[in-house]
Amino acid sequence: MSLPEKHRVLTSVVAQLSDVLAQMSQAAEATRKDATHEEAKPENDKDTRALEQSYLARGQAMRAEQLAEQKEVLRFMPLPTLSADAAVCAGALVELEDEEGGKRVLFLAPHGGGVETNIDGVEILVVTPGSALGAAILGRQQGDDVSVTLRGKRRTYVISGVR
Repeated sequence: MSLPEKHRVLTSVVAQLSDVLAQMSQAAEATRKDATHEEAKPENDKDTRALEQSYLARGQAMRAEQLAEQKEVLRFMPLPTLSADAAVCAGALVELEDEEGGKRVLFLAPHGGGVETNIDGVEILVVTPGSALGAAILGRQQGDDVSVTLRGKRRTYVISGVR
């Protein structure tokens, strides 16, 4: 399997996060409007619907702001050129092979964990150092075995490529 260029992977991940950010921002704005709408005014002193909606809108806005900051960190993230014997670090594309010969490609990044992208037919999963799989591959090299428990099942991989 030929690994795609890292800048293309990063561009795709940032684009996906931009889409999620736009959706989150729209949801926060809609919730804010609902909380301040005339019909949301409390009917009595026990009616807390508007207050609850305002809390929800604030939480959504804070999450959108956090995601915007994370997207910018990724956008300007350096992408190191790694040799075959280099240790896995942020910005690395890592190819794993499982015990049955199945392969998966990971992109190690400080944010965006769980985002999946497809570049030239290659499925790539973003993992962060804080995830079980990200922590397991961090600092490892091509040829190393990696064991991790995912969804309650112990899995063993061999790092078959680092770029």
